[in-house]
Amino acid sequence: MTSPAPLAPSAADAARPTLLDQAALTIARALESGALQPIRTEQAAIADGGIEFSVRWVSSLALKDRARVDTVTRRQPGFNPFLPPEPALTVAALGDKHLVVLNKFPVIERHLLLVTRSFEAQTAPLTTADFRALAAVIGAHGGLGFYNGGSVAGASQPHKHLQWVPADCAASGAGLAAVVRDLPSTAAGELIEHPALPWAHAFVRLDTTAWDDADAAGAMLQAAFRAACARVALPAAADPMPPYNLLVSRDWLLLVPRRCEKWQDVSVNSLGYAGSLFVRDREQIERLRAAGPLAVLAAVSQPR
Repeated sequence: MTSPAPLAPSAADAARPTLLDQAALTIARALESGALQPIRTEQAAIADGGIEFSVRWVSSLALKDRARVDTVTRRQPGFNPFLPPEPALTVAALGDKHLVVLNKFPVIERHLLLVTRSFEAQTAPLTTADFRALAAVIGAHGGLGFYNGGSVAGASQPHKHLQWVPADCAASGAGLAAVVRDLPSTAAGELIEHPALPWAHAFVRLDTTAWDDADAAGAMLQAAFRAACARVALPAAADPMPPYNLLVSRDWLLLVPRRCEKWQDVSVNSLGYAGSLFVRDREQIERLRAAGPLAVLAAVSQPR
């Protein structure tokens, strides 16, 4: 396929569109053509352990969306939607190694995928280029970046792809703010555990002054990731990597080793650890409410 135009090299060049400008234009065109097919959901809030979770389920008025959920979660050997990605869903180039692509079936608006141009497995170790790509997006636009390290960690595709959702999703349970608010004040680079979370994990405080330079920010993320891996005894360069979830905001990096994909029949990915869970119907949400989100996350995570 013909490569899309690269992103603006400098935020100072205001005449060029930002990544979110390009994404907005791509979204409008993809909705008009039908290439983008959002999944309509309802949502409810569940508080557990002082943390408010948002639980989404497929709207009872959107039967087509149930089929879309099946499409997303059904893993088909040999099928790779990212090699190449649909031109109508491709937003921009991001350096030499990645493309920015729309999630074809988004539950969250402006959900972006940072996809490697050539095939790399989702279980392969994250590279310097991966961290730089993620840093470029978070540095420019904030929000929440995340990575599902393999199918056991909730990845629906085997081709390496990092993900990003905007900051305004935090109000509906897709941000780290509610999870980290009880953490003590720490210096940049310091590792810490959350006293209320009963599973293995590591938070790393990030240097908020590093985001202006994507190379420096990428190096910061890579160093923080390696330190978090060491804290939870996860080999940072193994190929394949053991399953894990990675979440990154401008302030914090969170790493969680995984032991299984599902609690009962509910799949959990990185956004669960940011307070956002997804189920298929109301019956599942009632079971989740009865068990409690923290118990659900503990069931799919490595024990502390």
